[in-house]
Formats: sequence, C-alpha cells, structure tokens
Amino acid sequence: MKIPSIRRHSGFTLVELLVVIAIIVVLAAAGFGAGAIAMNRAREATTRASVVALEGAVNSFYSEYGALPDVGDKVKTDKGDGTKLLEILLGLEGDSGKVQNPRNNKFLNVKETKTKAKGLLYSRSGKSIEGLYDDWGNPLVVELDVNYEERLRFNHGSKQVILNGRRVAVYSAGVDQKYGTMDDIKTW
Repeated sequence: MKIPSIRRHSGFTLVELLVVIAIIVVLAAAGFGAGAIAMNRAREATTRASVVALEGAVNSFYSEYGALPDVGDKVKTDKGDGTKLLEILLGLEGDSGKVQNPRNNKFLNVKETKTKAKGLLYSRSGKSIEGLYDDWGNPLVVELDVNYEERLRFNHGSKQVILNGRRVAVYSAGVDQKYGTMDDIKTW
C-alpha cells in the first residue's frame, strides 16, 4: 500500500512576502528619519563653526588694530559691505582706497565652497569674494559696536537684543531661513 505524502511547494506565500516588505519599509523609514536628524545636526555644527570663527576674526582684528573694520553697524556677508568685511578679515583688500588691514593678516579661517551654501564662496576667477553662507544658503549677519560702547543693541527678528561687553555678534537664519526664530544659530 502506498502512503500518501504531504507535498510542500517551495517558495513564499504572498502573505509572507507582504510581511517582509512591510518590515523593510518600517525600518527604512526609521533609518531615513534618523539620517535626516543627523544631517541637520551636522549642518548646524558647520554653521556654528563659521559663526564663531567670524566673531573671533572681528575680535582679533580689533585686538591687532585697536578698531573695528569700517563697514557699518550691520552687514550681511553676501554683498557690499559684507563682502568688504570678509576681504578685510582675509587680508584680500588690495591696494584700492583706504586699506584697513595693511599687514594683510588672515584673521578669518572658514570652510571654502564652490556653491552658494556651506561656507566661503569665491568668484569664478578666484580674485574676489561672493559671500559667506550658512549650510542652508543664507548669508550670515554681523552686528558691530561702531560707537565703541561695548554694548550692542539691535533687532533680531521681532525682538530687541542688548548685549553688554560685546563688540560683535554674528548669527544665521538657520534651517527655516527666517531671522529671529528658535533655530537661528547665534554667538550669544
């Protein structure tokens, strides 16, 4: 007599495949979320380093020459007096007009970049500076105590800021790209 055998087909059932795919999707979503948080923290750290370096460069300039760079009381590091400030702090003023850093000292040391984000951007020729940007493409803002009171007063978003014992303050708009919000990266 022949005993009937139970024959099992090799392979996976549709339900088993769907369960495995669902598990992979959940794990991938968790991994991408953690990755995004880590990337944002890295951007904040890089921007914080630029903000602190710029403040330190202005203070070093003051220590060397006994005066702040003559660029006004508030500048953004992407045009006009803001790029002039960067050229002064990098010792790249050239010979035109009043030279404020005659020893051509390099006070500022920040990451250089080739795009309008994540650091110091030179022109294509490499002879001039286009700006200094945070990791989200925003220019940094520099507030200077041009009255030499060692007291800074300025508006940061909708708030009035008063900093005693300070010659300079620097800040970035942060991830939301709006100045005066909680995610701003600042030196105070």
